[in-house]
Amino acid sequence: MAEAVGIVKDYGTNKGQLEADLHSQGVAPIKVQFLTTKDHFFASLENENGASKQSANEDVAKVLQQESGYDRAAQTSLEEPQAKRIKLDDAQERAETIQLENDDVTGKEKQKKKKAKGQNKKRPHMKPSYFDNNKLCPSVSQESEDKCFFGDKCKFIHDIPTYLMLKPGDLGDRCYLYETFGKCKYGITCRFAKAHIGDNYKNLVNEEVIKKWEGKDLVKNTEGKTLQRFLRKKKFVFEKSEQYLKHLKQPNKTVSGKEVAVINDFSQVQKENVTLDTENSQTKTGTNLDAETRHCTAVSLKPNVEDLCKNDEAGPDIQTTFQKKTLGAVTDEDIIKIRSCEKKRVDFRDKLYLAPLTTCGNLPFRRLCKCFGADITCGEMAVCTNLLQGQSSEWALLKRYHTEDIFGVQIEGAFPDTMTKCAELLNKTIDVDFVDINAGCPIDLIYQKGGGCGLMNRFNKFEQIVRGMNSVLDVPLTVKMRTGVQEKVNIAHKVIPKFKDWGVSLVTLHGRSREQRYTKQADWEYIDYCTKIASPMPLFGNGDILSFEDANRAKQTGVSGVMIARGALIKPWIFTEIKEQRHWDISSAERFDILRDYTNYGLEHWGADTQGVEKTRKFMLEWLSFLYRYIPVGLLEHLPQKINERPPFYMGRDYMETLMASPDVSDWIKISEMLLGPVPSNFTFLPKHKANAYK
Repeated sequence: MAEAVGIVKDYGTNKGQLEADLHSQGVAPIKVQFLTTKDHFFASLENENGASKQSANEDVAKVLQQESGYDRAAQTSLEEPQAKRIKLDDAQERAETIQLENDDVTGKEKQKKKKAKGQNKKRPHMKPSYFDNNKLCPSVSQESEDKCFFGDKCKFIHDIPTYLMLKPGDLGDRCYLYETFGKCKYGITCRFAKAHIGDNYKNLVNEEVIKKWEGKDLVKNTEGKTLQRFLRKKKFVFEKSEQYLKHLKQPNKTVSGKEVAVINDFSQVQKENVTLDTENSQTKTGTNLDAETRHCTAVSLKPNVEDLCKNDEAGPDIQTTFQKKTLGAVTDEDIIKIRSCEKKRVDFRDKLYLAPLTTCGNLPFRRLCKCFGADITCGEMAVCTNLLQGQSSEWALLKRYHTEDIFGVQIEGAFPDTMTKCAELLNKTIDVDFVDINAGCPIDLIYQKGGGCGLMNRFNKFEQIVRGMNSVLDVPLTVKMRTGVQEKVNIAHKVIPKFKDWGVSLVTLHGRSREQRYTKQADWEYIDYCTKIASPMPLFGNGDILSFEDANRAKQTGVSGVMIARGALIKPWIFTEIKEQRHWDISSAERFDILRDYTNYGLEHWGADTQGVEKTRKFMLEWLSFLYRYIPVGLLEHLPQKINERPPFYMGRDYMETLMASPDVSDWIKISEMLLGPVPSNFTFLPKHKANAYK
């Protein structure tokens, strides 16, 4: 290509020197014929699109330039925008200080080296509901026979012709929800409404397709507003948690040894109580259950809300809120209580674990990863206090798709009372295979309150939290943590042996400290050491896995399995590569089909109305901020791609491959418009996370 000639002319025929220079700068090795300059890269995209036009998002570009130093017009080198400043090593920092003193630079002129951050905290943030100001009343959109409850005081539109005049135009002639399920519950508010709206604005229904889905529960853990109302009114009963916390409040707990004794004493008391209850239940079973009753009985899998909550004047639907009934013969699991030593067991070993990913690890993304071979999935981190307060947005993080056969939820907290109560709440109300404690979150907001990585420095509180949660859960309890808080002070090996006594079933260790965040390479030698001291408790390793070779090297350390986080965001088909032991040179058309599937899953999950469409777009753009970092296998000089190597500007094998490699927000928006139509007026976007892991 002509651009490549200009790039290598200074190097002559010395291609090795070019590769060495790029590698020393932390740039991924791409074949020379695909390399290009920044100007040529964006010019080719604009020319291919038909005209050279102004950026689609000038306001966002300004914020992006202020946040990260990125200037699309100013830079013409092979590299990405100016690298963010990172914290220097002590020796290097001292040497630089001496040099500044020798140059007679005043103290005020010395610029302090700031640690690079991984968040765009000043980004413009607009909720998807902002773009849906003119809403149709649900009583009209859902074709309800009853009149609107609010009558003339209702703030929504009731006249359909008036609503259609204000509604944004439809995005297509085919509705994914109607074609898949036989009915679109969003009716005339759907942005693809022309596919299923008949005469007199009636919502069409395909009875044959609907019958295929009858009785199938596709999404689990969709607790209604009844539970939230009880939590907000503080009428939910935490019987086991109160019993555990009562023992913690016993006097003479200032010495660590005495405190442990009290906790162990509580565990012993609990075991004795469970034994007595089991014997009583067996006695009652032998005397009260006749043959006819055993033959077919409706078994309640979840306790009645009247037992879980205090007396409250509520509607008749409360009795069935958490009650799921099954028909069939009574088994031992239905009538015998589980002892702590007989909890549900999950075989974690040799599994591929999709990490809980804030913002991007939503249900549609997890569905994609399951299709590509992920074995274990986990919901996004949920804050325990928000769950106890009944916040809808927090409870939405716990939803589980039916294909997620091994699914857990991750909660964050800093104190034993809230974490234990939250564990008991989840144990009684949702369907999960394990509960994970977040002891690795590096965010300041979490750490300064004692949660996340802060738990690693609070051994006593950490023990109380783990033992308390373990005492109220019927499923395994796991922990995800980092090597430590400070960069050169590892402390995970001091905590991991204690987990075995506290009742933890699995530990996942991210091979970086809190101060490192995602910079520098993960310390797999330290993970190997921790694996040995954790045995026989399984330990998963996490960090820098972007290919099956990386996964193979990780497994050689003796870990029970690997957790994949950023690698799955950059290329979700990594699970297929690991299981098939191959590099997948996936085409741009296949990658675009993946985005199309994500769009359909998003419309199913968040909705096909304006608000749902914009929410799907928002999360897709967040994902594209990671997805563009993938470099096609056929373009690499040597395999595999490293997660901490920055992709230079390169020309893809077709227009779409080049467009998907763009680091510019406006090009990500262009991709979203191919799937979700044009963005609303005054639309702005800046990703929540910015790349901070390159060398």
